[in-house]
Amino acid sequence: MDEENCTAVSDFILLGFSDAPELRVFLFLLFLSIYGVTVLGNLGMTVLIQISSGLHIPMYFFLSHLSSVDFCYSMIITLKMLVNILNEDKGISFLECTVQFYLFCTLVVTEVILLAVMAYDHLWASVTRCSMVTVSQDLCVELVSSCYLSGAMCSLIHLCLALQIPSYRLNMITHFFCDLSPLLSLACSDVSVNQLMLYIGATFYEIITIMGKCKAFFTCASHLTAITVLQGMTLFIYCQTHSGNSMGTDKVTTVFYTVVIPMLNPLIYSLRNKDGCERSSQKSG
Repeated sequence: MDEENCTAVSDFILLGFSDAPELRVFLFLLFLSIYGVTVLGNLGMTVLIQISSGLHIPMYFFLSHLSSVDFCYSMIITLKMLVNILNEDKGISFLECTVQFYLFCTLVVTEVILLAVMAYDHLWASVTRCSMVTVSQDLCVELVSSCYLSGAMCSLIHLCLALQIPSYRLNMITHFFCDLSPLLSLACSDVSVNQLMLYIGATFYEIITIMGKCKAFFTCASHLTAITVLQGMTLFIYCQTHSGNSMGTDKVTTVFYTVVIPMLNPLIYSLRNKDGCERSSQKSG
């Protein structure tokens, strides 16, 4: 690799989706609408669970945190994307880029582990016929805290490895946010360790989630749907060899799990899940 083309960067340029001026208004309105539904759905779900005493059970405790995580990482990604769609200046500072990646990675890993925890809770609820007396509040808090801590530690590892990259061939990121894969594709130095950690992390969390998914297969189809969609897309993004030809497909796929899925989760996890679980446990009995 030509070292003369490799330089340290102080900022990046997010190329986004399209430079065609005629598509800017359409894309802005489309993603603004999705973001609006995401905010209303997830915040509404969180508030409703908090104020409804009948929903103060483990399943909805976990669901309220899932909604909060969806709201936060959608905000981290979508707001910057909306600004860049209409703005000619698509620059993002190196510090802002690293903070965006760290927060996004923390929340995504937290969601993956939280989905696994919810799968085991669904299983326990099925075995106990969805009894109100399932898991203690203290244990629920400890489980959720472990999800957030695991997400923070995992993203910190990826961030520390990324900060070791001394220079880049370009400062133009063919993406709409600072994701790790497009950054690694621009690195001048050897990033095999970074790639290995991505594969290990994605595989590890996939195994955890699949174990819970298999156990909860016959209890809650909505949960199975959410896990399958999220895990399938994250594995597609992070467990493949990236090239210039694949970045367009990656962007479209990433839109679904960063923008669309946070909007759909409140619909997938409707407040009728409890009824569905009760029917399932009655059939199994």
